[in-house]
Amino acid sequence: MLEVPLLGAIFMKRVYMDHAATTPVDKRVLKAMLPYFIERYGNSSSTHFFGQEAFDALEKSRESVAKAINAEPEEIYFTGGGTESDNIALMGVMHANKEMGKGLATTTFEHHAVIHTAEELAKQGFEAEFMPVTKEGLVELPTVEKALKKKPVLVSVMHANNEIGTIQPIGEICEMCSSNGTIFHTDAVQTVGKEKIDVKKMNIGLLSASAHKFYGPKGVGFLFKRKEVKVKPIMFGGGHERGLRPSTVNVAGIVGMAEALRIAVSSMEEENARERKLRNMLIDRALEIKNSWLNGAREPRVAGNAALGFDFVEGQSLLIMLSDKGIAVSTGSACNSKGLKPSHVLRAIGLPHVKCHGSLRFTLGRSNTKEEVEYVLNVLPGIVERLREISPLGGEEGL
Repeated sequence: MLEVPLLGAIFMKRVYMDHAATTPVDKRVLKAMLPYFIERYGNSSSTHFFGQEAFDALEKSRESVAKAINAEPEEIYFTGGGTESDNIALMGVMHANKEMGKGLATTTFEHHAVIHTAEELAKQGFEAEFMPVTKEGLVELPTVEKALKKKPVLVSVMHANNEIGTIQPIGEICEMCSSNGTIFHTDAVQTVGKEKIDVKKMNIGLLSASAHKFYGPKGVGFLFKRKEVKVKPIMFGGGHERGLRPSTVNVAGIVGMAEALRIAVSSMEEENARERKLRNMLIDRALEIKNSWLNGAREPRVAGNAALGFDFVEGQSLLIMLSDKGIAVSTGSACNSKGLKPSHVLRAIGLPHVKCHGSLRFTLGRSNTKEEVEYVLNVLPGIVERLREISPLGGEEGL
């Protein structure tokens, strides 16, 4: 039988610019994890020495993760990833604090892990408000102030948007929520390990993170929960993670996450400066293509994010043709990029339907080089031109 090579295996050049979707596991992280698969494989809940060995690794990892965001170790709860952390935060807080009211406020361009959870809470009798964002992809403080007048139990605003990379003023929002007696949660999946986070200084109530966004393994994340915040579990079955998240603990994954976060924080400033320089080069040169634009504000933005758009072409076609050249990008959130509906994030910032479909997300990471950015910039204009020649949009009158 003829074996077909994996897509991408035949390329002379492979350029990965989809780090917001996922990152490769750092070799140092894999090395730290391996013993907990094949040597120290005990269940951390067991009382024998295999179990205690795993438990010790678990608690050392908890201390390491806590240190990275200036939390207390007992405020860190290990989960299966960012989506689960978001669900526990929203569902758990609303059901545990019914005496405070029924209101929940979030934004129109959150990750679906927050939006869909808020919608489900509304079906259960809670009141969900979706705050608008600006065309620059930013949450304005007067908008939050208006929502706080309704005395919501919880406000959830992502630290940085997963599609366009704009960073939100969560420090100021936290302060407003604290003054209002409102609990604050942030989905920080796109910023943990990439932006400096001090949960004490910023007065964050809850924070969600996922290891595979900062060169750790998939399927593991954490929820920071300030000690005084009441949260009900949404899963049942055991006493793991102090009763908040039952299930046999993924010790190897947690060890890997802690090591990945330690590495990310230690090199954050230098790596951000490097990625920002490459990103700016990519944005500046890509915008030389006629009828192109940047989605969201230029700053504040995650260092490696370049969310670009091109008139008269379809983003999915651009993605496929770039992939044929060995370049991996995304049309939006990887969690939802296979759908044909326009991105809810781009619609939230007021982008017309047709422009939503002409948008691409380039997200750089540790592996990317200046030479790779040059390669992308050499390839991209020709692909855009070819697609415009056959586009049914037919030029400017198509808008």
